[in-house]
Order: sequence, then C-alpha cells, then structure tokens
Amino acid sequence: QVQRVESGGGLVQAGGSLRLSCAASGTIFSINDMAWYRQAPGKQRELVAVISSGGRTRYADFVKGRFTISRDNAKNTVYLQMNSLKPEDTAVYYCNLEDHTLGWLDYWGQGTQVTVSS
Repeated sequence: QVQRVESGGGLVQAGGSLRLSCAASGTIFSINDMAWYRQAPGKQRELVAVISSGGRTRYADFVKGRFTISRDNAKNTVYLQMNSLKPEDTAVYYCNLEDHTLGWLDYWGQGTQVTVSS
C-alpha cells in the first residue's frame, strides 16, 4: 500500500505564506500525476493543483497566481507553495497521486490543517 504524509500546515495571518509537503512511500511503481486537494468544514473536497511527472501544472481558478505546485520525483514528494493566503483558504489540505499501475489512490492521508486568520 502507498502511504502519504502531509506536513507544513499551520496558523498564518491573511497575506502570509506556507509551504506544504507530501511524501509518498510504500509500494510505488511509478507516479504519473500528483495533486493537492483541500476540504473546508462543511464543504466537499476540491482540487487545488495538479502536476504531471514532466512538470506540467494546472490550478483551480481560486489559487491561480498565488499557489505553486512542484515535485521532487527522486523523493516521491510534492510541494505546495501558498502565498497571499486568504481566510477562505482555511481547510485541511490533502495530497494524492496517480500510480502508473494503481491509478489515482482512493484513500486519503491525515492531511495538514491550514488556518488563515483575518
């Protein structure tokens, strides 16, 4: 099974920055895309950003220009640099990955809490 450990969350004031990390381990064949999602209280989980194995990225409109996704393929790790944070970015952030053999994983890690105060 593949494990993911998210870290880097915390409490920050509006306008501040955080950098999230997600390290994958376990039985990994090869990873295609990696992604960050978030879930705010009372809301559904939503896609934030995706990065391909070749480095192509795409973002949800609500983070474009503020967040940057990157990855280190040698470490099976994906990052999310979050700048100009807003109170509405408050959520638990999760990562996911598309294994070449398993596809997108259908289970989630513990996530990392991001709280942005106004």
